[in-house]
Amino acid sequence: MVLLTMAAGIIWVIWGVLKEGYYIPEISTQFFIMGLVSGIIGVIFKLNGMKLNDIASSFKQGAADLVGAALIVGMAQGIMLVLGGSDPAAPTVLNTILHGISEAFVGVSGTFAAVLMYLFQAVFNFFVVSGSGQAAITMPIMAPLADLLDVTRQTAVLGFQLGDGLTNIIVPTSGCLMGALAVARIDWSQWIKFMWKYLGVLVIMSIATMIIASVIGF
Repeated sequence: MVLLTMAAGIIWVIWGVLKEGYYIPEISTQFFIMGLVSGIIGVIFKLNGMKLNDIASSFKQGAADLVGAALIVGMAQGIMLVLGGSDPAAPTVLNTILHGISEAFVGVSGTFAAVLMYLFQAVFNFFVVSGSGQAAITMPIMAPLADLLDVTRQTAVLGFQLGDGLTNIIVPTSGCLMGALAVARIDWSQWIKFMWKYLGVLVIMSIATMIIASVIGF
């Protein structure tokens, strides 16, 4: 019954996100309800001798395990705030970095520019892990720059997608990654030793994809 509750809850979450636009507050409420119902089932059927007070005790223990992860997520987000935030119209350190790198692209071939766009997005993802935030900052410049460098805008978007998505598995500024590592009690240094070879393969495949996309006019 607990497993069925979890399965029903996941279906509820998917439905809410796709149909009703649920986000963090609603999803967290759904998971809280799933846990509460599971606890009630445990008390009714005396799973592992569970009593009513054990629901509160288990919740407190689970929350305690996540406190470290919550602090790490906040610190990771703080790096972005120190650099000025993700407002594309504000005079910030992030926007200064973006402008300087975009100027370096001028004059290179279309294929090389496509690869540079991907590499830039991958590096920039360290500073702005949020996909929507990175898109808001970089794409207003990358899209017209692609027109000047004979790169299709679709290829420029592909570079953003690959650069933003794949490096999320290693950047220490990612709240999701660092939170997950904290919950699993794995040091980031230990994680990077395990992941860097796999990421290297992904980078090579991404560069090949960008070259092919540029050559065929994707």
